[in-house]
Amino acid sequence: MQLLVFRALWGMTGPLHEQVEQVAEAGYDGFEFWPEQWTNSRQEFMKLAADYGQKLIVSALITDKGSLESRLNELAAFDPVRINLHSGRDNMTHGEASDFFEEALRVEAQLGVSVGHETHRGRILFTPWTTAGFLRQFDDLKITADYSHWVNVCERLPIDEAAALALANRRAIHIHGRVGYEEGPQVPDPSAPEYATQLAWHEEQWQQIRRHRAESGTELLTFTPEYGPPAYLHTLPHTNAPVADLWQVCLWGAQRARQTLH
Repeated sequence: MQLLVFRALWGMTGPLHEQVEQVAEAGYDGFEFWPEQWTNSRQEFMKLAADYGQKLIVSALITDKGSLESRLNELAAFDPVRINLHSGRDNMTHGEASDFFEEALRVEAQLGVSVGHETHRGRILFTPWTTAGFLRQFDDLKITADYSHWVNVCERLPIDEAAALALANRRAIHIHGRVGYEEGPQVPDPSAPEYATQLAWHEEQWQQIRRHRAESGTELLTFTPEYGPPAYLHTLPHTNAPVADLWQVCLWGAQRARQTLH
């Protein structure tokens, strides 16, 4: 099974072509981004990706089921490896969320691109137990595993949610490899020994996802060390100076993934 490691453009600066060049030179297989946050055209993104040998993952926030078809078709036009969705809102009723996923799956079946619904705070899949319920309800529903949010929402490493995690790991098609801790969605530096326990728990989940993907005969696993800039990245009081180098943190996460998920 092939592991593809992506760099999120989140937190990078400078013109798009310089960012893509920097990502490619660092050895990433592709980059992940939100098209709506850029003024660059789809054609420009696709040409730069081709010029630098980079694959694409595109993301979007969609809360209205009525816009799913048009938005997903727009994202699929980038010819991405994956589509990552921030799906719905955490205050949706079960019926509203069910209708949303039913429509999302209908559209996905027509696209030819796999859609992962992110396990994110503020979205439908914001807890392990909520996610497990929808995964049992919809056999074809797939997730982007960003368990840093679950650790934060639960205010604990959710070891007591083993059944929900096992199900989520079987349905994960993309990993947002960010280490969270009990009081936040991002540790300042995942290589720091004081976060060894949190790192080990996250890596255990990612390795289970890899095993499930391999056992299912899937040829591809995608991973993005999706660490973000301030205020995700901790800062020093009064100065707002970051306590770590975001580029190096992401690069460490990418190299670590290649070592542990090969």
